[in-house]
Amino acid sequence: MKILSQLRTSSFQLALLYMVVFATSVFLLLAFIYWRTAGFMTAQTDETIEAEIAGLAEQYRSGGVNGLISIIRERAARDPDGKSIYLLVTDDYLKLAGNLSNWPEQARESQSAWINFTLDESLGWRGEERLARARIFEVQGGLQLLVGRDIQELTRLKRLIEQAINWGLAITLALALLGGFMMSRSTTRRIEVINTISRRIMNGHLSLRIPTKGTDDDFDQLAENLNQMLDRIVYLMEGIRHVSDSIAHDLRTPLTRLRNQLETTLMAVDNDEAREHAGQAVAEADQLLATFNALLRIARLETRGNAADKTEVPIGELVADACELYEAVSEDKSQTFEQSIDSDVTIEGDRDLLFQMVSNLIDNAIKYTPEGGNIRVAVSPAGSEVRLEVSDSGIGIPDGEKENVFQRFYRVGKSRSLPGNGLGLSLVSAVTDIHQGRIDLADRYDDEEHPGLSVVIHLPVTVPDGRGPDRQEN
Repeated sequence: MKILSQLRTSSFQLALLYMVVFATSVFLLLAFIYWRTAGFMTAQTDETIEAEIAGLAEQYRSGGVNGLISIIRERAARDPDGKSIYLLVTDDYLKLAGNLSNWPEQARESQSAWINFTLDESLGWRGEERLARARIFEVQGGLQLLVGRDIQELTRLKRLIEQAINWGLAITLALALLGGFMMSRSTTRRIEVINTISRRIMNGHLSLRIPTKGTDDDFDQLAENLNQMLDRIVYLMEGIRHVSDSIAHDLRTPLTRLRNQLETTLMAVDNDEAREHAGQAVAEADQLLATFNALLRIARLETRGNAADKTEVPIGELVADACELYEAVSEDKSQTFEQSIDSDVTIEGDRDLLFQMVSNLIDNAIKYTPEGGNIRVAVSPAGSEVRLEVSDSGIGIPDGEKENVFQRFYRVGKSRSLPGNGLGLSLVSAVTDIHQGRIDLADRYDDEEHPGLSVVIHLPVTVPDGRGPDRQEN
């Protein structure tokens, strides 16, 4: 699959285009070389034959037919290997002289002065079959003369050149393909690093940065620009977060005083209507204080980063304790509270934070599940991780909003009429990040009206020290 994905990359397609252009240019160059080489050798053979004919013509002019026959016999005798080919025949193709016994069929049918034919037994050739090239012309008195050369070696040489060209082209294509693949692979690796880091940053790991190689090439410049952009975004986000945290911190003290004064007033008034109004004011103040406390708690968690107070935590027992605490609340709403907890499961983490995380999940499940609904809590080992699942048959979360519910103060449209501040899952996300875990949200789908929600948290058995696996150097 990796090879297929490599072939679909733009860098490989660009390398493939370059390979095609390069291979085409190499093919044209080799074809030109072959055309010039083969043409030169053929021309050289034809010139040799023309020289032979010129010599025979001179002998014919000086000695007539007898002289021509004599010189042909003499030359044939001096060339036992048959490199030169001679055949003088009458108008009815009877042999007068030469090293062939019969007139070639190609010579009888061809209208051209030049012919290519095969030397074999039918022509009286005694050796192995060979290719030959000859020229035919008429001699005075109806005689015909064929003068040629054995071109077997020339043909072999042409074939060797053709094979060399074919192999050269094949090797060129293979090297170009290999080079293109390696070049695109190197480029794709760097792009994939950027894509991988970018996806993890989008998933909330804003501390990550794209690594550079120090070559100051295009990819390094792109990485540096992206890192500077991320630094600026984090700086602005930290500024906004600092303002909200400061507001929450500064308002908590006077709000606490106000709440205490309202509670004192509540105890002092005798009028039932005034007491009811004061009680409502105290409840509203408690809700505001809970919101501010949650904001400050999340800020402290995010400031701590991965510096959790790590100890051996029996997560199964911890979840069982949280279930026991909330089971009574669930019974008040006539909800079914199911548990499937492996009490022997242990992880390394911060007990207080983990208990707070589990409590938030169970509290949300009970809150957003109607009376008579179902709550299920499960803890089980999963290799090097622990799987914690809290599911309900409540109102659920639409698919388009699942990525937003971990933001501060974000509330799903269906839940706005219910009490809450939209900080519960933000706290869960912060605790999960500290323990280097991950969260999955899925619909439970008991029915269409109440699709329910399944929150699955995967926690590593051992939390990595230091910066953790999700952090990289620039």
